[in-house]
Amino acid sequence: MTGLKSSAPPSASASTADQTDTGSANREATNSEATSGEHRRRIALCLQYDGAAFCGWQLQPRHPSVQQTLEEAIASLDPPSLDAQRPVRTMAAGRTDSGVHAAGQVAHFETSGPIPAQRWPKALNGRLPASIRVVAAAEVPLTWHACFSATYRRYRYTIHNGRTPNLFLAPWTWHRYQQRLDEQAMADALAGMLGDHDFSAFQRAGSSRPHARTTLQEVMVDRQGDLVVVEMQATGFLYGMVRLVMGQLVAVGEGQLSVDGFSRRWRQQAREQVKEAAPPQGLCLLRVGYPEEVFVKSAWYDGQPRFALAIPDSP
Repeated sequence: MTGLKSSAPPSASASTADQTDTGSANREATNSEATSGEHRRRIALCLQYDGAAFCGWQLQPRHPSVQQTLEEAIASLDPPSLDAQRPVRTMAAGRTDSGVHAAGQVAHFETSGPIPAQRWPKALNGRLPASIRVVAAAEVPLTWHACFSATYRRYRYTIHNGRTPNLFLAPWTWHRYQQRLDEQAMADALAGMLGDHDFSAFQRAGSSRPHARTTLQEVMVDRQGDLVVVEMQATGFLYGMVRLVMGQLVAVGEGQLSVDGFSRRWRQQAREQVKEAAPPQGLCLLRVGYPEEVFVKSAWYDGQPRFALAIPDSP
């Protein structure tokens, strides 16, 4: 097993963007929610979901989303929220893309109903599909926000680097079997990104963010047999950033791109040279951090199990 972990020095810079960026509409909703009636309560939820079943977190017309599914379940339990002037509205720490999983997504909503916070997980899980599980809930101040109160998001990407396909790994990993990945080179490339930088080379088209700066706080590359795990922690992530980074890192690991070449691409904002995005199924929103812990650690901290194979089969 090889574990390579690097951390950036503390930075005063902070970004509130995430895997898909959050815009001013969410911030306006925060202001209106915080000034609502005195009997309103804000409930924070920690949830897990299998991203393959959804078009992503965010509401989409004609496609099932995690947000819509969760809001419908909340509304079925909280009749006051069915008032046309107070529809259920959830806000998430990160708007994950279609097919991306979550082990520790955090969202909040407001209610004036009587259900205590600790009863929401069991009540919601009885109405949600098996592809979404609420693992914890807590009542938080009306000024607390799942997205804007967060100090970091951490993502994990898992690569299956064995020659033989594996049915049980396929839904959760990217199978790269042509050659053995050089995890040391991948770690070296990733470590150069630590700190506050302009990462526009790793931002998909369609972002509404006014800039592409964010602070990468910590990175880790770890091999256990045929499984290579990459983790990235940042104040926020640009639209599509992690999957674009992973596409380039795999090119480094396979010797198609040098560490220096990787660095030049993002430092020179050469977006046109960043062509391949890693597929979504290998990516998981691992956890979201806040100045003060909202949930018990066993519920929100690194809830995705690490995979292992008994017999290595690396190329």
